[in-house]
Amino acid sequence: MAVAEYEQLLGKLRQLRLSRMAELLDAALKEAASSSMTYLDFLRRLVDEEFRARQERAVAARVVKSRMPAIKTLESFDFSYQPSLNPRKVWELAELRFIERHENLVILGPPGVGKTHIALALGFRACQAGYKVLFTTLTDMAAQLRASHADSTFLNALKTYTAPELLIIDEVGYLPVEEQVANYLFQVVARRYEQASIILTSNKSFTEWGKMLGDTVLAGAILDRLLHHATVLTINGPSYRMKDKLQMLGRKEGQS
Repeated sequence: MAVAEYEQLLGKLRQLRLSRMAELLDAALKEAASSSMTYLDFLRRLVDEEFRARQERAVAARVVKSRMPAIKTLESFDFSYQPSLNPRKVWELAELRFIERHENLVILGPPGVGKTHIALALGFRACQAGYKVLFTTLTDMAAQLRASHADSTFLNALKTYTAPELLIIDEVGYLPVEEQVANYLFQVVARRYEQASIILTSNKSFTEWGKMLGDTVLAGAILDRLLHHATVLTINGPSYRMKDKLQMLGRKEGQS
């Protein structure tokens, strides 16, 4: 291929935003010239690479929009450290059928046992599968909704938490919950009921929700909708953060 023709083709690929094909064109042409690669194989290789690159960019964009504070994976979760947790159940959830069925997942347990890790790992898998995901803490969600009252944008702000196919609400019960915050939680859960999925993590058992929210009737209404179509994972085990600290102390003692 003449230099001018090559540059024209390269320019057209870039205009069409086929950036990965443009990036690999020179290497693919050289490989095709030095092998028995057919025209179809040549084209398939470029298209496959472009498709893969676009998928990776799309996943990365969904992860950014999800506001997840970190990327976690189930592969990096130490199930052996939490024997109360059934790995098979968690891996079944990772197939994401609960999102397809608009079901919820509630993860209960004391601080540091890996609740957020599992929630983030499932959120990342959902992003990879093409779902729109949003991560928030109950405190942050309440702050955003409370602020929206000041400029009369409450309904738009509420849509932020009702529109995603998967909403992750972390740290429910870690801080005192005001009556207004409990009402916000109810509105989000009620609007998403049987419409879209929630993953919620809490350090409080369900029997404590009435006290936590300051209203047993409202707590019952929230739990009724949240748990109607839900899986509940309860983790009763030691803290991962304490595990890491003990390992660090052990290494220091070994070096002394």
